[in-house]
Amino acid sequence: MPQSRREPFLVPATPAAPERPAPDVSVIVPVHDEQENVEPLCEAIVQALEELGRTWEVIVVDDGSRDETYSRLTALAASEPRLRLIKLRRNYGQTAALSAGFDHACGEVIIPMDGDLQNDPEDIARLLEKLDEGYDVVSGWRRDRQDGFLRRLPSRAANWLIGRVTGVRLHDYGCTLKAYRREILDETRLYGEMHRFLPALAYQAGARIAEIPVRHHPRTSGRSKYGMGRTFKVLLDLLTVKFLSVWSTKPSYVFGGSGFVLCFGGSLFVAWTAYQRLFNGIYVYRQPSLIVGVFLFTIGVNMILLGLLAELVVRTYHESQSKPVYLVRERRNFEEQAPPA
Repeated sequence: MPQSRREPFLVPATPAAPERPAPDVSVIVPVHDEQENVEPLCEAIVQALEELGRTWEVIVVDDGSRDETYSRLTALAASEPRLRLIKLRRNYGQTAALSAGFDHACGEVIIPMDGDLQNDPEDIARLLEKLDEGYDVVSGWRRDRQDGFLRRLPSRAANWLIGRVTGVRLHDYGCTLKAYRREILDETRLYGEMHRFLPALAYQAGARIAEIPVRHHPRTSGRSKYGMGRTFKVLLDLLTVKFLSVWSTKPSYVFGGSGFVLCFGGSLFVAWTAYQRLFNGIYVYRQPSLIVGVFLFTIGVNMILLGLLAELVVRTYHESQSKPVYLVRERRNFEEQAPPA
């Protein structure tokens, strides 16, 4: 009996959602358990943005809140379509929440700010005015910071250290309120606690950076999510930023250079042991310098090999994804010429 021919199962295509027009400004607000603050915060942001005379959107990222934060945001978004919400599955941290907001933002200028009412939305206008002077990043400086001494002291030490290591001297890396041109963030991926290092990463990409004082209010409700444990995370991320900014395209320089120094030091210890045996008659078992020398030489060889391995990883990273080792600020008269493969 001939089998009947079955028609292929066709799934009706879902019509693509129309793309929303790109606004001039996107404000990104990560929140976590801020049910008392989201309503006055959103009202203040909307009022400040309405006075700008520019198109705008506000993206609030709920970073796994366990209270009524998201339900209150949902009620606000029902009456304001320019208020857009993202709810993460769990609490990932401020950097991940900001990254989610950056990925969904459409504005030409992106402004992150805290969701605890300590940043003042009225400072958005001042950030934009400074940005219009030709800068790519404008960082807020909480000159009159309304926090306790135990929070301000490690913050000042961290700001000094970050400035020394990265070469970008800012008074307040920890202030979330900043303004970025969109193209600065398009090539940036955030991990760990890296959001505070965005100005330094932008500077390494050739961005022009400015800093202006902004207002800072004391927290009136809710609980701070910052603690001393963040200090160690910042130090580790600082090492990562330094490595990526200086040696990301030439890792063999740092690993190989350190390896040669260790090999040279180990050779000196071994030579000293041989000198002591030949000219002073001191036997090897009385000379710990031989063990130290062999240990340093072995570690040095391993560092050199690690540098070669890192070179292979970096070349694979750039070549497999066609990532250039440079960034171009502007092109002219290249419309008819295809970019190199």
